[in-house]
Amino acid sequence: MPQVRHWLRNPLIVFALAITLGLVAAHTSLLQPDELRLDRALQNDTRIGWLNTVMLGVSNIVSPVGGLVILSLWCGWLLLRRHHPVDALSTFLVVAVGWNSSEIAKLIIARNRPPAVYSLDPETGSNSFPSGHVAFTVSAAIAAYFLARGTRWQWPTALGGAAAVALIAFSRLYIGAHYPIDVLGSVLVSASAIVCLTGVWHAWLLPRLHLVPFLDRFGPLGPPVAAGRGADDEVPAAATQDAQESLPRGAAESQMSQPLTP
Repeated sequence: MPQVRHWLRNPLIVFALAITLGLVAAHTSLLQPDELRLDRALQNDTRIGWLNTVMLGVSNIVSPVGGLVILSLWCGWLLLRRHHPVDALSTFLVVAVGWNSSEIAKLIIARNRPPAVYSLDPETGSNSFPSGHVAFTVSAAIAAYFLARGTRWQWPTALGGAAAVALIAFSRLYIGAHYPIDVLGSVLVSASAIVCLTGVWHAWLLPRLHLVPFLDRFGPLGPPVAAGRGADDEVPAAATQDAQESLPRGAAESQMSQPLTP
């Protein structure tokens, strides 16, 4: 998980903007009539029988049940097959925090869904802003990008994640479950929550992973991080290299051969 500067201030600003946008869309007539016209234009121009089935299937993949299955299998693979407990825990937190942040925004905004008469699969019992399906996809795409950072898969993962978000967002509009502002709000809300999580992870969670019972049995936890180091604090690579070069050759080799401690 990367270290992000201003991990508290900037996400709070973005989250506040998203909530303001949602309140305006839900409780005024400034945006909703135009949004409904966009929804109807998209649906009238693109809906055909076979595509209806495809879009319903795509949307169901990242439903609440589908999302839980995907997250469980993903984290289980990282933990039990790859033996990367830190990656498994960070991936779970990124997806869980980004996904559930949309539920908090839903409660605040309390926006009604588009008219059920236009929907291929009318939904009841949840609010419209933001889209939980899109929030899950955004969170999963960001988590996958974090895992791929610094490898040859970094940019293919980023492009694939963006394509997945666009596909799920389109499917929710196509089905008639959301307004356009709802899917935009998902991106803003989930991304802001995840950026905030990165600061909490580096400042508080990562230095204390060794306190989690049995976690080290699944794989190495990495070298301990000094408690109190903030997300804005960085150790330059040159400083680490200079410190190792200043050691006697035998001491440096001994230090490099020591196993990592949890």
